Amino acid sequence: MSLHAVLWRHGPAKLFMNTGFQAPGRPSLGAWVTYGIGSPSKDLPGFVVLQSGPRGPRGGSALWSSGFLPTSYQGVPFRGQGDAILDLESPHGVTSDRQRQFFDLVRRLNEDRLTATADPEIQTRINAYEMAYRMQSSAPELMDIGQESQATLDAYGVTPGKGSFANNCLLARRLVERGVRFVQLYHTNWDHHGGPENLEGALEQVVREVDQPAAALVKDLEARGLLDDTLVIWGGEFGRTPMGEMRATVGRDHHVEGFTMWFAGGGTKPGAIIGATDELGLGVTEHKVHVHDLNATILHLLGFDHERLTYRFQGRDFRLTDVHGEVVEAMVA
Repeated sequence: MSLHAVLWRHGPAKLFMNTGFQAPGRPSLGAWVTYGIGSPSKDLPGFVVLQSGPRGPRGGSALWSSGFLPTSYQGVPFRGQGDAILDLESPHGVTSDRQRQFFDLVRRLNEDRLTATADPEIQTRINAYEMAYRMQSSAPELMDIGQESQATLDAYGVTPGKGSFANNCLLARRLVERGVRFVQLYHTNWDHHGGPENLEGALEQVVREVDQPAAALVKDLEARGLLDDTLVIWGGEFGRTPMGEMRATVGRDHHVEGFTMWFAGGGTKPGAIIGATDELGLGVTEHKVHVHDLNATILHLLGFDHERLTYRFQGRDFRLTDVHGEVVEAMVA
């Protein structure tokens, strides 16, 4: 798909790609989806975020925020190794029965407050306590990739006990199997302008980190009969210039006029190539797709009319695509 964007700085561009707006405060795509159709998973959050690389993504938690939607729809970051979420284990000496009594008491107090105030955030708090209790058993089982065959670990390139994009791709498949509605993976350190972040060393390294596990995820979902019902999307907030940027070593600058994303499964047309760029790769020459068009198409593939998936806030009906967006019919099977 040949995309173009309007923002060339990482933080605002990531926000625009995820929320349809360049500043924090709007709901993310994952929040809109879980708000619209919920999640089949009862023991894990409906929207999970997995991160790898030397740092978190620019834009931070606003990228998976629920914005003005109820906070129960925000993304929940999991760690890629060890305990998925810290402090899931009960304190020493606290039995399961005693802990259940504590949660029941807190629930009754919160329900009394909810009745008195009708504050929806109190319902979110109730749900969060209950989810935390259930995750004490579900999360450790999820993270136990030792249940997987050696052939599966080798296909993804996973090293047990080591956090990585490969590990997160395998966790993504396990989350999908368990009914989690929306799983978002972030892998950082693609800003190869030159100098230490160059094309010959640093870019090759991150490509090696993502290429094998991304392919393995698609193949694994297909082999397990999950790909038809799972939409896989791979891409970034913008592209890179086709010409070199001369610094101490050669790199490439931010580029919004033409870049590519790929899709698999989830009602997309297999093998379709949507759009084209000029001979240098500077700009889109055929089927130019804006970020709002991209999000309209994603929602369409998930069963939504992007113009009708709205939420009233401060006297206005907001939506992910604002007042824009056209479905890219050419990529729909």
